[in-house]
Amino acid sequence: MTDWHDHIVIGPIVLPMAMAAAMLLFDERRRVLKGVMSLVAMTAILAMALILLDESASGETARVYRLGDWAAPYGIVLVADRLSTLMVALTSVLGGCALVFALARWDRAGPRFHAIFLLLVMGVNGAFLTGDLFNLFVFFEIMLAASYGLVLHGSGEARIKAGLGYIAVNLTASLLFLIGVALIYGVTGTLNMADLVARIPAIPDADRGLFHAGAAILGVAFLVKCAMWPLGLWLPPTYAAASAPAAAVFAILSKVGVYVVMRLGLLLFGAGAGASAGFGGAWLLVGGLATIAFGTAGLLAARDLSRAAAYAVMVSSGTVLAILGSGHPDALAGAIFYMVGSTLACGALFLVGEILQRSQEADADTGRAVFDDEYHDPFDDEERNEPGLVIPAAVAAVAGAFLVCTLMVAGLPPLAGFVGKLAMMDALMQVGDTAAWWIIALLSLSSLGALIGLVRLGIRAIWATEGDRPPFVVGAAEFAGLGVLLAACVLLAIFGNAGVLYAQHTAEWLARPEAYANAVLAGDGR
Repeated sequence: MTDWHDHIVIGPIVLPMAMAAAMLLFDERRRVLKGVMSLVAMTAILAMALILLDESASGETARVYRLGDWAAPYGIVLVADRLSTLMVALTSVLGGCALVFALARWDRAGPRFHAIFLLLVMGVNGAFLTGDLFNLFVFFEIMLAASYGLVLHGSGEARIKAGLGYIAVNLTASLLFLIGVALIYGVTGTLNMADLVARIPAIPDADRGLFHAGAAILGVAFLVKCAMWPLGLWLPPTYAAASAPAAAVFAILSKVGVYVVMRLGLLLFGAGAGASAGFGGAWLLVGGLATIAFGTAGLLAARDLSRAAAYAVMVSSGTVLAILGSGHPDALAGAIFYMVGSTLACGALFLVGEILQRSQEADADTGRAVFDDEYHDPFDDEERNEPGLVIPAAVAAVAGAFLVCTLMVAGLPPLAGFVGKLAMMDALMQVGDTAAWWIIALLSLSSLGALIGLVRLGIRAIWATEGDRPPFVVGAAEFAGLGVLLAACVLLAIFGNAGVLYAQHTAEWLARPEAYANAVLAGDGR
């Protein structure tokens, strides 16, 4: 007999799906009920993620869940290891805070917000936990379909223009995904990640070129989602045009691409992959460095915080890709820690930007329009879109939140962004090769560029006076969502030693693909 703990791995996927389906039974007048259901779902997902995170931290293997009790490689498996559980926990924290922020008013900007939001969470969690490429595609498409709804949430001309471009780019990436998966399956006869570890070294030389072509096409599909330059030019206008809570949770979407590239790169093209060992590493290094440079330049040129936060997302992804391409496992630990902190900080920066830009007129470049003109509720014609209560200390609180975001994004002490960058630089300096020094130089310049760009925008938004500026008006839900997100950033610094140690163990685990394969194929998973 099994208990609930045996099925906890599938919980972060099934629960949001069930809640989203249940919400479709209620019309849009039941906003409070839908909000409560969403909060319950996100709280439960966070609890499950923390249980899995604690379990993976104390173990040296992966927890495998076999759907239908069919063993791999023939059955569908979910794999909860150090990396996947960390990403699920990150998604639950960021998504939960964005959801609380949205309850102040953004969940009323359009229909079916809560159902779409939970389907997005389901797709993201499924992508992190799945153990085969075909189901990765399934969850990837669920995630993208939900993101199409969220990027258009709230309407507005600029949002629709950016959303249509976003949809076109991601549909193309999905097509490349299918082509790459088809080529890999044609050569190896399997799509199970653990089974691929065993089959890749034995691929005949005559077929290896076709396998590499499939892997490259698949890689391009995920590098589009990573927003690696020049494949990521769609990201800044799309994220800047989206509503603040949607843009905040979108910060994790680029990390889905980074996660897959990291997972497949280290699992399938490690030292034991024979002639395929290290495939694509040089491209990741060059593309990552170019993405850091482009994102830093865009951040310096940005004229509003939402666009600056979008470029910061690109810098974060480019940093992890460059470290991954360099092939230095010690630096990868710092990159994993940095990825968590920077994702939280970028999400918080989108929320801070929304508060600071609220009183400004609609800007065609940013797509931020006055909320009250964006959506007419057919069930309620009364004025009901008040953002919140006027809080006397709101200016100081928002300025403090902006300071935390700036320190995190720029990687300055004493917060976790500095800890992650310091760990990466320390590992790279011990290697001392050309690639290492290039990465160190660009990491330093990106910190300087982020500091200059964000401080300039902060001074103009908070301290500069242009006529009669209305007071900051912040809802209690907005303060709660933003406050918890910033608290997570601070706690990441306070417990930085434990966080870096976990990241080091994660990097060591990723460097042993045979351990992952044995855990999945041994059939002892639950």
